[in-house]
Amino acid sequence: MTGRAAAFFDLDRTLMAGSSAFEFGRASYRAGLVRRRDLASFAFENLRFRLVGSTDERTDQLRDSIAKQIEGAQVRDLQRLAPDVLSGILPRLYPQMLEEAWKHQDAGRPVYICTAASQEIASTLARVIGFDGAIGTSSEVVDGRYTGRSTGHFTYREGKADAMRELAQEKGFDLSQSYGYSDSESDLPMLRAVGHPVAVNPDKELARVAKEEGWQVLTFETIGRRLALGGAIGTTALVGGVAAMLNRRRDIR
Repeated sequence: MTGRAAAFFDLDRTLMAGSSAFEFGRASYRAGLVRRRDLASFAFENLRFRLVGSTDERTDQLRDSIAKQIEGAQVRDLQRLAPDVLSGILPRLYPQMLEEAWKHQDAGRPVYICTAASQEIASTLARVIGFDGAIGTSSEVVDGRYTGRSTGHFTYREGKADAMRELAQEKGFDLSQSYGYSDSESDLPMLRAVGHPVAVNPDKELARVAKEEGWQVLTFETIGRRLALGGAIGTTALVGGVAAMLNRRRDIR
């Protein structure tokens, strides 16, 4: 018997403009959990991600950096960051993608966020925007504190597709009838796991694959087309300005 279909949405640059990791870093900095130089790193990666997308190496570096930062942190302290993190993410959500997701729900297809971001952030956001659930990266907790190690799949590349298959088996979804949405070549395993892949604001490689394979393409973010990645001096100055601005705000408080 064929199961029902579902729809899976990547988060960064698919459901939202920019990177959820930066919003987490910003909230962590305001709460005094990370240093200013760490925030500057988050800001730089967010800018570069907006302009040129991500790579395996940078994603691994960012994952390891975040894991190191939360090592030893109390779960309750990071849970209390949720309102601040969401205050940065919610204004960046693409209305077009929310409408797309809700159309799936109206047609009887459950919708899920599917992201390399933390399970906690993904699940909280899913509840707020009325999705049916979320797939994210889970972190190990011992005695109420994060160890800095992940548990289960790191939901990136094939790990994301594997997590989708596990959820499909658990819920009785038919992936061959399901939909997947992403902006990045790194999500080709996710997109190829479903019968209806959709490229959203695709990077160069995903755009090429989508054209060759006849996939649907949704394009409405133009920042990457209007801007080139500027010189290192200009970018560094911008990042430094962001960090300094937030530092001044915290000092005023």
